[in-house]
Amino acid sequence: MTTTFDFTHHRILVTGASSGIGREIALQLIKSGAEVFALGRDAQALSQLGCQTLCLDIADSITLDSALQALPPLHGLVNCAGISRLEPATAISAAAFDQVMNVNARAAAQVASRVAAKMIEAKLAGSIVNVSSQASLVALDDHLGYCASKAALDAITRVQCAEWGRYGIRVNSVNPTVTLTPMATMAWSDPAKRDPALAAIPLGRFAETVEVALPVLFLLSSAASMISGVSLPIDGGYTSR
Repeated sequence: MTTTFDFTHHRILVTGASSGIGREIALQLIKSGAEVFALGRDAQALSQLGCQTLCLDIADSITLDSALQALPPLHGLVNCAGISRLEPATAISAAAFDQVMNVNARAAAQVASRVAAKMIEAKLAGSIVNVSSQASLVALDDHLGYCASKAALDAITRVQCAEWGRYGIRVNSVNPTVTLTPMATMAWSDPAKRDPALAAIPLGRFAETVEVALPVLFLLSSAASMISGVSLPIDGGYTSR
């Protein structure tokens, strides 16, 4: 892909940057000249990015607040940290449900809150992108907690858009389909699981990490200067059905 962006002199925080989509977003931003702050739990993986890093568990709200307080005002944020705990709807456990909600919704809201407060204080018209999922828009078996957490993240996005627009801060979410990280490639290798999912996607394939990263960079960029409050499916048409 030849799409290019220029984020020179832009400070951008990416959570969930240790692997998968978050790592690809961090790499694309670095390639585009941004000063990236990469947050994740894998210190070794973070160190290979070649940028400033924050190694912590994003679900630890006290440690998270301390780390965010130490950052300078930012021009952008990508909330990409996320987890999934699969359970059938008849066997939901409080522990699994709370863990998924704490990471996917609460922590994302907390990060954006602290980042936006500094943007407002510094009078920076920044951009925030929350990485949601097609699971916020459709029902997926055994994903009740995950679907709920991503639907919450889309709602959080809309409220943030409404409250922070007056300060020039744009907030959007992206909603990817299955994205071929190494873990996802393994998880979807069984034809019995993979083929029905592919059949439901009009483009007939899963997404590559770069195909999610570049739309995120677009939403962060000035090319999307009038776009705020949207939930953008990156799903090959899956949610059109």
